[in-house]
Formats: sequence, structure tokens, C-alpha cells
Amino acid sequence: MKTNYLVEHLFAHQPLRLIKGIASAAVAYPIAERIEKRKVLRKLTRLRSYYGLPMAQRRQIAFGRLADTLEFSQNNVPYYRDIFAAKKIDPAKVRKDPRYLEEIPLLSKETIREQGTRLLSRPLDEVRHHACKTGGSTGPSCVIYYDQKAADYSSAVTLYARERVGNRKYKPELHFACRFPDEVQSKWPSREDFKCFSMNRSNVFFDRIDDAGLEEIWRTLKRRRPYMAHAHPSTIYALACYVERKYGGGKAFEIFESSGELLEPYIRETISRTLHCRVIDRYGLAELGVMAYELNGYKGGLQVLESEGWPESLPVQGAESGEEELVFTGFRNGLMPLIRYRTGDMAKVEEGEDGIFLTSVVGRIHDLVPINGIAHATHHIQDILDHRVGGVQEFQIDLRTTPPTLKIVPETTANAEEIRHKIERFWNGGFNISFVGHDDFVRVGRHAKFRHVVHP
Repeated sequence: MKTNYLVEHLFAHQPLRLIKGIASAAVAYPIAERIEKRKVLRKLTRLRSYYGLPMAQRRQIAFGRLADTLEFSQNNVPYYRDIFAAKKIDPAKVRKDPRYLEEIPLLSKETIREQGTRLLSRPLDEVRHHACKTGGSTGPSCVIYYDQKAADYSSAVTLYARERVGNRKYKPELHFACRFPDEVQSKWPSREDFKCFSMNRSNVFFDRIDDAGLEEIWRTLKRRRPYMAHAHPSTIYALACYVERKYGGGKAFEIFESSGELLEPYIRETISRTLHCRVIDRYGLAELGVMAYELNGYKGGLQVLESEGWPESLPVQGAESGEEELVFTGFRNGLMPLIRYRTGDMAKVEEGEDGIFLTSVVGRIHDLVPINGIAHATHHIQDILDHRVGGVQEFQIDLRTTPPTLKIVPETTANAEEIRHKIERFWNGGFNISFVGHDDFVRVGRHAKFRHVVHP
């Protein structure tokens, strides 16, 4: 352990920090691309070229990609073939006027779950693919299948966006990740070790956000001194509050990149002030990847990456405050194209001279849940339910009972008793467990917004 700390300390300082970064960017990453049979860097080059064009030209390219996506889906995807025929949709009209897109019905998670393989352009066994389960915070979870091209573009977009805010590949990143109770540490060097080296990234694993857990996180950050830290804002906000309370503030990284949750203004301000860092927001989702980013910093706004998809914002029926739901059509995923997909998040789409921007964003919010006296983030609980328990379609935690009640909607093929046994193994006596249907969940707010946690 002392050896690991020494190595971290050495590579956190110059010149070893720069040498490691250059080796990662110029040598390890290209090697990793060849080993994994990926083509990310060439797509990164295309993105740089694309965003060097004026907005008027980019807009026309986006219209063309939108029409191409519709035509491809009409010819190759059974679900869209039937929808377009029934509605007499002509994709060619979108090239002249994108407003024609409004003729196509919206796509929801429920439809994706119902249609299954009818949303695929090819059988899964015929193509290299990647499965990604949605978080379920804005509706029942579903599985999205990416082809390799889409996965590579998703990685390239992340590299490009981070590059725009100053985080070049030779600068170290740190990613916050869930620490699973039953995780067995692989021997060094492992595939994950090489992956982290090639991406110039390290992980900080955590499973608690009490003082002991936050102190461990803070010491790790101070040792490694990453240029950018990537995490849920609720996690870094808790860290900022702890550091302010115990140390009066401190600095461990230059940029905090927020994702996965709504970045509230007070959270942004607290993190920036206490941890002396720039705070960069982004909007992404499992279904499509990163779709908007503060490419020019906070004052530049949350800019839509229209190279990757076309945004719409549609009025929410019955909403008194003028809220609009964010809808996206993705351009890259030929295996499972998503056309006019309802994200379940609220935002307004506004077009300016330099790009398209999201404003008035309201999205998924995570909470802290006390389990056996220790605070746990809901995204940590969700990671364990998804990757260690399994068979869980959706969950909600009701804090109005003691201990909290964990309500679970199991998958139809799941064994409820097996789920119960695994949960008891991970959180011994931490929850009352109740198997329910979606209608048994408590909805909050005037729009009946789903939340993973119900407070007293």
C-alpha cells in the first residue's frame, strides 16, 4: 500500500506527470485502439473539423444527417418501417424543412421495452455491439444496444468536449466509481490498469459519504492531483461541504466535470468556491451518450452537440410553468436508431448564432440514503442493484419508515427470493424489502416526477 502511495505521489509532480501524460496520449492510447479494434482518434479529428465550421453550415449538415437517419431507419428497422408506412412519412421532406420531423410519433422507454428487437436494424449476433442499461430515473429501465461506430463516436465526443475546456489527453483525469462490497482486486497489471494508463485516468472507489468516506476521497485526490475530476455533483458537493467544515476549503484539481444529475446553481457555487476549481456541466444519457456540454465554459452555456443528434423541446401537457420536455434524435447508432426519443428531462432548446443551447434544464436528482447509520448515494445503490443483484427493473427508497423501505419492481423472469437474499447480503438489515408494481411507487411534485427517494 505504501508503495502505491509513493508511486501516486511521484507521478503527481513534474516532470514525471508530463512524461506519463505524453506516453499515455502518444503511445498507450493508439496501442489500446488497435488492441480493442476501435477507431476513436480519427473521429476526434472529424469532430474538431466539424466544429470549426460556421453554425449555418453545421446546421445544414445536421439536417442532412437527420434525413439520412430517417431514411436508414425506414429501410432497415421494422418498427420504423411500419410507423412510417402507417403515417405516410417521407424522410426526404426533412432535408428541406426539419419541422416535418414533428409528423413522426415520439419514442418512449415503454415503447423500447415493448418493441424489443423490432427496433434493431440487424440481429445482435451479426454485429459487434455494446449493451447499455438506462438508469430508470425518468421511466422504466430499458437496454440500448450500440454498434461499434456509435460507441467510438461517443468516446470521441467526450475527448473533444474535454479538450475544449482545456483537458488535453496528456493531462490526468480522475473518475469516481462505485466500490462493490464483493469486488475482488485483480493482480497488477490488469486490463483495467492498462485501460486507465491509456486514458491517463485513475479511479477513486467509494461506497460511503460519511466523514470517514469523504476523508478517504479527499486524501486520494490530494495525492493524485488530477487536472479533471468526473463525478456526480451530489458526491462532490458532499465532499466540498466536508472540506469546508474541516479544512476551511482546499484545492485538489482544476476542473470538476459534472454528470448524471442536475447541477443545481447552489451546488455549482459551493464546489467552485470551496474547492477552488472550474465547474463544467454536461448533459448525457445512456441512450445516446453526451449530447450537450459547456464547451466554452459556464458563461458560454450548455451547447448541444448537433453533430451527434437533433434536439427538440416540446411543451408538457398541463404544465402551468411553461416546462418543456427534451427530445432527441440520435445520428450515430445504426444498430438501434432512436428517433424523437423522449428523455423525460425538462429543458428548452434555443438556437443562437454560434450553436444550439439547452436552458432551464431540470433533470435527474440523486439523494443520500442512510443505511445502517452510514450515508450512501442513490447512484451507488443503483450500481449494486444493477451489477451485483440483478433482475431489478426499478426501485424506490421510502425514508418514511424505519429502516427505510426498498420497493423493487422485479423483471418478469427474476426470482424475488434470490433478489431478497442478495440485498440482505449487501445491506444486512438496512432495508425493509417490498416487491411492488410501478403503480405502487410514490410520485412527487405537481408533475408526478419519479424520484428514487421519498422523504418524510
